[in-house]
Amino acid sequence: MLIDRHCHLDFPDFASELDDVVGRAREVGIGRLVTISTRVRKHDQVRAVAERFDDVFCSVGTHPHNAHEELDIGTDELLKLAAHPKVVAIGEAGLDYHYDNLPRYAQEQGFRAHVAAARQSGLPLVIHSREADDDMARILEEESGKGAFPA
Repeated sequence: MLIDRHCHLDFPDFASELDDVVGRAREVGIGRLVTISTRVRKHDQVRAVAERFDDVFCSVGTHPHNAHEELDIGTDELLKLAAHPKVVAIGEAGLDYHYDNLPRYAQEQGFRAHVAAARQSGLPLVIHSREADDDMARILEEESGKGAFPA
């Protein structure tokens, strides 16, 4: 079975044709889709898409571009939301230095909360990393020292 493990079905671009998008995926042999969260505060929308279709699942997380907007969302809230049966992953979280106009400390703080949630829940961590290799390697090494987590 083929699985599209990273799509964004909750994005407004797909709202008017969501049934068709999922239908076309099925027609070409995609057996499951995982729609990836970019903002915990909009998780209800992501989860609603997953609940609408038997073969669509979702993650819960904050994209690094939005990390500074969700610094108050910690591991406990991620774990609470991750308990839903349609949630199969934590993230998309990580570091993105491409535009270099977002606070790096916020990205790191958010990423570490997501790593802890993956560690505690046992759900895989969806990592976003762009032009941040050294910091990503450092954080993953430090976090691995605290205990294993799936990614």
